[in-house]
Amino acid sequence: MFQSFDDVSDPTRGAGRVSELREWMTANDLDGFLVPRSDEHQGEYVAARSERLAWLTGFTGSAGAALILRERAILFVDGRYTLQARHQVDTEVFTIESLVTNPPPEWLKENAARGWRIGFDPWLSTIEDARRLRQALDSRDAELVSVERNPIDALWSDQPDAPLQPIEIQPIEFAGELTKDKLSRLAADIAKHRATHTVLTDPSSLAWTFNIRGKDVPHTPLALGFAVLAAEGAPKIYIDERKLPIKSKAYLTQIADLREPGELESDLAALAQSGAAIALDPHLAAERLRVLVLDNGGKVVEAPDPARVPRATKNAAEIAGTRAAHRRDGAAMAKMLCWLDRQQPGTIDEIAAVEKLEEFRRTTGDETQMPLRDVSFSTISGAGPNGAIIHYRVSRATSRKLGDGELFLLDSGGQYQDGTTDITRTVPVGTPTEEMCERYTLVLKGMIRISMLRFPPGTRGSDIDVLARTALWEHGLDYAHGTGHGVGSFLSVHEGPQRIAKTGMHRLLTGMILSNEPGYYKEGQYGIRLENLILVTPEQEVEGGDIAMHGFETLTLAPFDKRMLKTEWLTRPEIHWLDEYHARVLREIGPMLDGETLAWLEQATAPLPKDIKA
Repeated sequence: MFQSFDDVSDPTRGAGRVSELREWMTANDLDGFLVPRSDEHQGEYVAARSERLAWLTGFTGSAGAALILRERAILFVDGRYTLQARHQVDTEVFTIESLVTNPPPEWLKENAARGWRIGFDPWLSTIEDARRLRQALDSRDAELVSVERNPIDALWSDQPDAPLQPIEIQPIEFAGELTKDKLSRLAADIAKHRATHTVLTDPSSLAWTFNIRGKDVPHTPLALGFAVLAAEGAPKIYIDERKLPIKSKAYLTQIADLREPGELESDLAALAQSGAAIALDPHLAAERLRVLVLDNGGKVVEAPDPARVPRATKNAAEIAGTRAAHRRDGAAMAKMLCWLDRQQPGTIDEIAAVEKLEEFRRTTGDETQMPLRDVSFSTISGAGPNGAIIHYRVSRATSRKLGDGELFLLDSGGQYQDGTTDITRTVPVGTPTEEMCERYTLVLKGMIRISMLRFPPGTRGSDIDVLARTALWEHGLDYAHGTGHGVGSFLSVHEGPQRIAKTGMHRLLTGMILSNEPGYYKEGQYGIRLENLILVTPEQEVEGGDIAMHGFETLTLAPFDKRMLKTEWLTRPEIHWLDEYHARVLREIGPMLDGETLAWLEQATAPLPKDIKA
């Protein structure tokens, strides 16, 4: 299995560990210390040794922060993790606050006492995060204090070692562009921002730029490291050479100067002393890098990571690869959904469902026979009330049977060398209630509205997020997460800068891949989420129109559950979209199936009745 079902969270240890941290704070004359859920690269997925927030609090979500004060402790999480946090941490020790509406800077702006000294690790906070913290504390006559060594690393006696997984080369048939050509593009961007160098701090950008992949973090093929690129001259890559097999080392040596990670600070200091102007992305680069450059006389140029948008706008080879990956993944999902339909209520549990889906993904292939390399995240397998926990992680302690009259939410994805997938389907176990069907239909209407959209160049994710929510809003309902995130090409399943959300401020560009996943969650009862991946298509002229419009191509290929539909709530265009989508699913993945599964798919994708009153 690519994922574990062990319950790694232990809320009973929080009190003792917070007490130890407070002793350290007292010894270092600090009134508080901030523990974010991040590593030196500010990534969503981190190596085991960087799970400091989980070690301290018990909370295992992918976003959050803890502020430990002398008399209280606060855990900040977003809406995806509110229920999970209550289950995983000792609420006698931690107060839970919103990471979105009341993050640490806002909380400190309202609550910090005059003279407070709040410690933080400058490697674990971005330049922008540190700026906001400093401004908040300055407004209260308090101080943000940088520490030389993270105290968690000193207190965590059995902290895992840094990962040393081997690095491999991503072949040109999947990457679609040579590294030398990418470096040329990035050098021009560095010069455009009047910088001499930039530091790539995001391992996804490192992987994309140099056409390499690794295994340093769970479910995302990243090699942890940094690179310093120059407007003129050869780049430097800072990565542990023990990760480099002979072939990978020979490849990288031809295009870059290989350096050990421990040499980054001294090299950057030397560049700064020579008068270099070094570009750093304030939303991605660690505050430590900014201070290092300034303290050595260099100039910091705040500029976006130059690889981020090129990485997000997929080229022809990457698009062809993701289409192929989605066909195989869709066939595996059809096998899974057919298998689920044959199970009697109460006979399988959430873990059995995860294991079966991974089996289908491992054994399903088309003519390319591209194997499953990993899952793209730990599968969310939630039956009944567990489905209402937005980012629920099934464990042996929490796994429950798929019971009669419940809904089962299955959110999963695969990592294939030609593409990354992410799909969610919600299915009934036994007979669903009228309310379940109504809310399923409202969620599907939101997904279809995004799928059908035409939009002009310059449109941002924030401009269209409302379309996925309108049907729910009309019934007094909503969901506490964004509608869509970016997706990489055999990279992170959560990729920026593109997203469909109230905070999605980046333009949607041709070649960007996003998820389309509205939902509804009724705490303690059930959850509904439906998710396809979609690709931004080039602008096309509209007959009789004035403006060429983008649209979305749906990549995911798996049927929706027609048993859950209140068909009279669908409009004619929505019915037409659903019928056309189902016909395409059958056409594209049907040839990869046979026997009982093919018969099941033919029935699942049959057109809706023609006499529907819509």
